[in-house]
Amino acid sequence: MKFKCLAILYCLFYSLVCEAIEPFVVKDIRVDGIQRTEAGTVFSYLPIKVGDVLDETKAAAAIKTLYATGFFQDIKLKAQDGLLIVQIQERPAIAQININGAKEFEKDKLKEGLKQAGLSESRIFSRALLEKAEQELKRQYISRGKYAVKITTTTTPLERNRVGINFDIEEGKTTRIRQINIVGNEVFSDSDLVGLLVLRTPGLLTWFTKDDQYSKQKLSADLETLRSYYLDRGYLEFNIDSTQVSITPDLKDIYITINITEGPQYTVSDIKLAGNLLIPEEELRKLIKLEPGGVFNREKLTESIKLITDRLGDEGYAFANVNASPELDKESRKTAFTFYVDPGRRVYVRRINISGNDRTRDEVIRREFRQMEGAWHSTSKINLSRQRVDRTDFFQSVNVETPPVPDAPDQVDINVSVTEKPTGAIMFGAGYSDLEGIILNGSVSQNNIFGTGNFLSVSVNTGSVNKVFSASFNNPYWTINGISLGFDVFRRDINTRSLPSVGIFSTDTSGATLRFGIPIAENDIVSFGLGAERTGIDLKADSPQRYKDFVQGNAEKGIKGHGDNTTSLPITLSWARDRRDSAIWTTSGTTHRLFGEYSMPFAELKYYKVSYEQKWFFPVSSLFTIMLNGEVGVGDGYSGESLPFFKNFFAGGFNSVRGYNINSLGPRDPILDANGNPIPGRRGTVVGGSKRIVGKVEVLFPAPFMKDQKTVRLAAFLDGGNVFSNWSDLDFNFLRYSTGLAVTWISPMGPLRFSIAQPLNAHKGDDIQRFQFQLGQTF
Repeated sequence: MKFKCLAILYCLFYSLVCEAIEPFVVKDIRVDGIQRTEAGTVFSYLPIKVGDVLDETKAAAAIKTLYATGFFQDIKLKAQDGLLIVQIQERPAIAQININGAKEFEKDKLKEGLKQAGLSESRIFSRALLEKAEQELKRQYISRGKYAVKITTTTTPLERNRVGINFDIEEGKTTRIRQINIVGNEVFSDSDLVGLLVLRTPGLLTWFTKDDQYSKQKLSADLETLRSYYLDRGYLEFNIDSTQVSITPDLKDIYITINITEGPQYTVSDIKLAGNLLIPEEELRKLIKLEPGGVFNREKLTESIKLITDRLGDEGYAFANVNASPELDKESRKTAFTFYVDPGRRVYVRRINISGNDRTRDEVIRREFRQMEGAWHSTSKINLSRQRVDRTDFFQSVNVETPPVPDAPDQVDINVSVTEKPTGAIMFGAGYSDLEGIILNGSVSQNNIFGTGNFLSVSVNTGSVNKVFSASFNNPYWTINGISLGFDVFRRDINTRSLPSVGIFSTDTSGATLRFGIPIAENDIVSFGLGAERTGIDLKADSPQRYKDFVQGNAEKGIKGHGDNTTSLPITLSWARDRRDSAIWTTSGTTHRLFGEYSMPFAELKYYKVSYEQKWFFPVSSLFTIMLNGEVGVGDGYSGESLPFFKNFFAGGFNSVRGYNINSLGPRDPILDANGNPIPGRRGTVVGGSKRIVGKVEVLFPAPFMKDQKTVRLAAFLDGGNVFSNWSDLDFNFLRYSTGLAVTWISPMGPLRFSIAQPLNAHKGDDIQRFQFQLGQTF
């Protein structure tokens, strides 16, 4: 047997020697066997030129170089009387790729994934790439829980040295998490701990959330959630011993087992500070949230470190290092912490660099910055600056980084990166009412005209009740100190003929207002305005008597008539405070707005109106935010006059109590019989009132499974409110309530808002409007 093997090896060696290329001078080169590849391409890669001396070493190097191109599957070199013959066999090209049976993914997306793996039409076919692409397809299906997927790949030879590739996919059923077991827990129940996890067993909404499909990334996040839960409750020695993920033989179910050791609960025995304490120790101790005698909480420890670091950052120590070192006493189950403070070198800001603002001028961003170039670094001022840029509402995102300056340890730069969003809008609004049908309105506005940060708006409302034509302009930085200047010119026509529940009247009001805004604090601004209005009034025979009394007067009641045309010179004064963390995606903070309107006594109309609105935003988790909104308004006349009826407050509609038609809530003028007595059971028309109360509770959360969750926001809401003539009429049973769901979507077409509301205590005769929407086109 050994003799036969030696004989075979000898014969092979002899054949190689016989075919070995003897050294010779290359007089010419010829390429044989090419079909698609140009001869010039082969020559460009071939490391041998005419006139070179070719030997075995150079021949081997040439073959290796040509193989490395990936174009050829067989290469031979032959010599014939000084002629070098390069005989090649090309790899086939991929003519077409067919994917059959794919339902979980779109075929175009699967082909894009294959392309990234190196397999696409017109490319050179490689068996290794094909196997790699097949594994990539399986990986994608397994990421969707399709562990039972079967992929059959066939290659079909075609003419002109091409191949067709077919992927036949049997997706199978999705593998679900059948059970999650936590072993070793004694303090907390299985249901409490499993409820913390994102991964879960099939439930009512898991068909939509996909949380019942195993994901290694989700499991890692869940384990960290579990660890944080214990550490935030004092279990310093908590440990995740192991995790097992098993799948049944039929590939239908997954079982997850998490083995943990809880350990004892620790309390904090002492807090110490050490290191270079540039800030008084008493002040630093106030920033530490852990308290001696209390249960250890890792979240409070992390927050304490951040607060101390930020405080040092306000003094210019941008790279301060604060570490908390524990001293465990396992017998008494107590721990002491020493906060070691290393402030590092004090640094100042060299330069503020702005990028991403293709339309918006640099000065519009820079004027919002409270951190100055050349000043000491301040963490709070940088954070405030980012918030102020965010609140301009000109950008989709605002990112701020503070990298150190190379070769300058005492300097940092501030890099501001913004992503602009369309600030112009052509808005179209619509609502559907059981009584009015479809109501339309529209406006054109530009919040950042020519990139200057100035606001310009032209509005047109074509509703059957309200017709508004207005133009507004505002320059938020009329002066370098932030004093704003603006004006409004408007024409507003109101005709309530199409509202059966509202008292019939029509008015046409023309006016103009000049406004100034003066910042009095970082987040507070006071505005002052002076306006002039002229209102024409047209009443019908069936208009409410109080409207007729206002126009014609009533000697018996001592009411002065104002005629068909009135003028007023209103002075407006307002105060606004904005402490939201973001205008783009608000999760915390408050807004306040106090507005007053006073008609000067030498005008025909003498009245005042005051309204106050406040919003609170409370984050309850990383996803959910609670918003509370309260509004109150009051108005009246003075010098013996009453509030003009067309200045009354109204309620109902998208911006007050959803589920009720716009302006359909409030006092009603009674329907009288021939003797002037109210007819029992007949509800009159809405006339508005001088007092208004509105409240809202909203739970805000992103739309699940959106790739960009900050483009769609949902809100479950509860609205309540109404309008009164006197505070004595205030009765919580008289308030109207509604609940429902609202959606705000920053779509490619523009902002879209709609709500579906269900009135909770509608009275007989109330005008119900359950659905409203508003669509805008941005530019």
